[in-house]
Amino acid sequence: MFACQCKCIYIFFMTYPTDETVQTWIRLIRAYNQSMSEIEQALSDSDFPPLSWYDMLLELERAGNKGLRQYELERALLLKQYSVSRLVEKIEKKQYLKREASKDDGRGKVIIITEKGKDLRQRMWHIYGPKIEAVIGQKLSPEECRELNSLLGNLISEPHN
Repeated sequence: MFACQCKCIYIFFMTYPTDETVQTWIRLIRAYNQSMSEIEQALSDSDFPPLSWYDMLLELERAGNKGLRQYELERALLLKQYSVSRLVEKIEKKQYLKREASKDDGRGKVIIITEKGKDLRQRMWHIYGPKIEAVIGQKLSPEECRELNSLLGNLISEPHN
């Protein structure tokens, strides 16, 4: 119940998840955590940086020579501004990306992947790709993958490739 300043009373009916919904949530989080842990461990065992580096380099490679502004990276990676800022700084120090003045307005900076960054991303894929296959492709049939993809799509409010 909620009372506003004009002394009106509002009653909010809250719905709670069913046991099946809670169990699905728990399994979804466990599957995600287990998969990510296996992938991160495989990258670490191969002396590669964390998966977040791969994700950033992939988005920059997709953007091509025009690069991306930091807010575009934030949106693509679904990370907060301060996380992206720190990540950009770390990766830039290793010369896997560079920042340049925007050709559009000259005021802002765009972030562009370097050849060294492209090479790192490709080498990381040789670990990451097979791990995706191990944690999903070897456990689900192609039909189950399509079904799971469709079901997970129902949970995403904004489509993102």
